[in-house]
Amino acid sequence: MTHRETVPHRHHPVVAAHRSRRASDAQLRIADAITKFAGSMTFVYLHAIGFLLWMLFVESDPWPTLTLVVSLEAIFLSTFVMIGQNRQAEFQQAKADHDFVEQELELKTNTELTRAIHAMTTELHRRLVENPGRT
Repeated sequence: MTHRETVPHRHHPVVAAHRSRRASDAQLRIADAITKFAGSMTFVYLHAIGFLLWMLFVESDPWPTLTLVVSLEAIFLSTFVMIGQNRQAEFQQAKADHDFVEQELELKTNTELTRAIHAMTTELHRRLVENPGRT
């Protein structure tokens, strides 16, 4: 058994919170599903087949109606793209904020450790170099 098989996959705390929040909101789940589907090759293939069938069998002059349908679809899809971009920006900001707090805590901890090491080194220097017979 490898190390990867024994350790459960952990996510960044912001990723976990983001996933949890999105899973609890029906509108966000719907937007995610639409965005995921619209960004797939299945979407492209279905549209290519659908438009071809429409032009061949549904209307003798498909262009006015087809243009209207494609334009309306583009409006909605661009809205979903913007929703996705806003979601990504919100996620990146939350992650950056979290990472900043963690880095500040790490800096504080490192500073405290450095001060403690300095104090210990100073004391050892004092005992061993300045007063060698008193150790």
